[in-house]
Amino acid sequence: MPLSYTFTARLWLYPGEAGWHFLTVPDGVSAEIREDTVALRQGFGSIKTTAVIAGHRWSTSLFPDSRSGSYLLPVKKAIRAAAGIESGDQVSVQLEVPDAG
Repeated sequence: MPLSYTFTARLWLYPGEAGWHFLTVPDGVSAEIREDTVALRQGFGSIKTTAVIAGHRWSTSLFPDSRSGSYLLPVKKAIRAAAGIESGDQVSVQLEVPDAG
């Protein structure tokens, strides 16, 4: 059974040319994910996940952010366009992480 998490966060643009858009997973949810996924982490501590925003589902990974101590969720352009979201918007997210069992 997959591990499931929900949160709301502000979409932000990483500065620079062709910057990526991210959601920073809130501290409490990041702590849960960190605790639940020790055996699932991959290179650089990333975690494969399925994310859902406004009914739009995609496969991606969470990445640890050493600056904030949280995880970052990249949100690709196709999902932003389909969900009608842009930088600065508060976004509700559902995450599913397959368990190791």
